[in-house]
Amino acid sequence: MGFSQVGAESGWRTANTKSIRDAAEAAGVELRFSDAQQKQENQIKAIRSFIQQRVDVIAFSPVVETGWDAVLLEARRAGIPVILTDRAIDSDDTSLYETFLGSDFVEEGRKAGRWLVDNTEGPVRVVELQGTTGAAPAIDRKKGFEEVVAERSDIEIVATQSGDFTRAGGKEVMEAFLKSTPEIDAVYAHNDDMGLGAIEAIKAAGRQPGTDLTIITVDAVRDGMRALADGEINFIVECNPLLGDQLMDLARKVVNGEEVPKRVVTEETTFTPEEARAVLSEREY
Repeated sequence: MGFSQVGAESGWRTANTKSIRDAAEAAGVELRFSDAQQKQENQIKAIRSFIQQRVDVIAFSPVVETGWDAVLLEARRAGIPVILTDRAIDSDDTSLYETFLGSDFVEEGRKAGRWLVDNTEGPVRVVELQGTTGAAPAIDRKKGFEEVVAERSDIEIVATQSGDFTRAGGKEVMEAFLKSTPEIDAVYAHNDDMGLGAIEAIKAAGRQPGTDLTIITVDAVRDGMRALADGEINFIVECNPLLGDQLMDLARKVVNGEEVPKRVVTEETTFTPEEARAVLSEREY
């Protein structure tokens, strides 16, 4: 298997990579791994390299949604099946890949929005820390969140900017928000790492995260869950990174010519501070 990973931008991504490496070893799959460092051109080069190496199957987590048709057509012409993991692509030709394994990012955004709608009283001024521009989770988590909070006219998204899914990016953007938009009631971060960066900025500004500002994030990695348990985050929507075993199972079926579903959605939940405290000790990531 040739596998092209987005990068190592977050705790979630690190756990995802470990899951894939461990599952490949356990399944006896020779894994040829490439880190794209969050650049699409690096992923395209990696996929072309996998094609030249005549791997049996290619899997990758797309940095962004668009711009994949040409290279995936090359893979199809070479007779190498492709599996999308974690993130989808935006293409009219769904025959370019066999299946997509990953979360429902729109639903994750809806869950975040639903909690805010149900657990706050207006007016609520929200700042949004978006993921990488053009990435499927950034697009979809924004879409789902906006869809639900639109139910309340007293919830307003007053600023939105990309923090590239990184802790440093989240801190930098939040610092700018606190200077330009002093009246902030809530923060919606597209992942835990950006939320944790925002918490650093909020504390540095002399305000208390989780109390003075409501914090909602997505992922549920250990550092995020610890902040949730400590009351510095108010609500986390889970996005499960442990896709390795499912990916190896799908790859085996695809290589053997078996039929697989076009879309495989991972099972996920949500966490409040109380729920985080109950499960933190047994979290795998």
